[in-house]
Amino acid sequence: MSRTTELQEKRQKYVSRGIGNGNLNFAATAQGSTITDIEGREWIDFAAAIGTLNVGHSHPRVTKVVHEQVDKFLHPSFNVIMYESYIELAEKLSEIAPIEDAAAALFNTGAEAVENAVKFARRYTGRQAVVSFTRGFHGRTNLTMGMTSKVKPYKIGFGPFTPEVYQAPYPYMYRKPADMSDEEYVDSVIAEFKELFVATVAPEAVACVVMEPVQGEGGFIVPPKKFVQEVAAFCKEHGILFVADEIQAGFARTGTMFAIEQFDVQPDLMTLSKSIAGGLPLAAVVGRSDVIHAPTPGEIGGTYSGSPVACVASLEIIDIIKDENLTDRAEEIGARIEEELKGYEKEYDFVGDIRRLGNMVAVELVKDRTTKEPAADIVNAIAKYANDNGLLLITAGIHNNVIRFLTPLVITEEELEKGFAILKDAFESVK
Repeated sequence: MSRTTELQEKRQKYVSRGIGNGNLNFAATAQGSTITDIEGREWIDFAAAIGTLNVGHSHPRVTKVVHEQVDKFLHPSFNVIMYESYIELAEKLSEIAPIEDAAAALFNTGAEAVENAVKFARRYTGRQAVVSFTRGFHGRTNLTMGMTSKVKPYKIGFGPFTPEVYQAPYPYMYRKPADMSDEEYVDSVIAEFKELFVATVAPEAVACVVMEPVQGEGGFIVPPKKFVQEVAAFCKEHGILFVADEIQAGFARTGTMFAIEQFDVQPDLMTLSKSIAGGLPLAAVVGRSDVIHAPTPGEIGGTYSGSPVACVASLEIIDIIKDENLTDRAEEIGARIEEELKGYEKEYDFVGDIRRLGNMVAVELVKDRTTKEPAADIVNAIAKYANDNGLLLITAGIHNNVIRFLTPLVITEEELEKGFAILKDAFESVK
């Protein structure tokens, strides 16, 4: 019996089946965009731990500062005794966020950041209601499940959910009514958004509107700038805090440090995680200082929040993004992936839509280009082929018919070409 088989059997026995696995092999080492498993096989990484590794696996500058920090101390807990890296990171995040006079608080996970953004908003406004969007994903805790749109597998059987959470429409240009122009469709979704505050919840009861500038799990849906700006303007008019959930889209992924910068909107709060610390658990809420300072001591925090090991990694990653010009590199790689997919669009009639913002790239597969019926079976077959043959590939979309590409922003041309070769074979396998 191979070591992989042995571990797979243990996984079946000892690890909850509720935890999903896209690939059933086991990593041994990883560098850049290549993982070597325990049997010595190589895997090109087009998933980057679901967008967590924008600077790649084991970046030498990150591992260096982590080793140095480990030799000093691991975690005295910021609530017990402070340490410099927490303060320095809060300062740095406040400086790079597209928010005037910002401050920050550190946490562990993306869902925890979203929960705390809601806490900040409720404490500041004195209101309770929260508005999120159809197809949005914000986490697996009780509150964030309620804010999340996709029912299966994230919500079914786990209710009841936190009350006073409402979902607004979010434009999906590929699936707009055929008889409407782009402008007419966007205007209609804006009207539906505003109608929510007449028919369902009063604006003066709403603490915050939480929006992904690019929907991640929802299928990399990129909204028109007009929609985002109208939502932000509505929030400002009614004293509602506008929260940009940058957990998947942040840290250079879309070609700017944060995706919201491309919509010419200044949020009141931002939630950050994933690529903030290169694979170490860390999250943050960054926002207007008057909002961040609204809670009193003890109302915000957590035992492990702001790990010093993760903080030093994050500080280094912010410098790496600048030094290696990864915002521009994101656009370059995204364009290369889009070009590859455009070739598939001509060759495979199940390719329905290709969309991207920077290096958040997705291809949506359909059974028929006219009806646009989702082709989840084809997506699953392609993903399985890739994950069986040396390419880490993940899916998305509420109908599970989207392949999303989240390559590290440091991926080499050689790694990219190796990945494309496997991807092409995967598409050929379902032709």
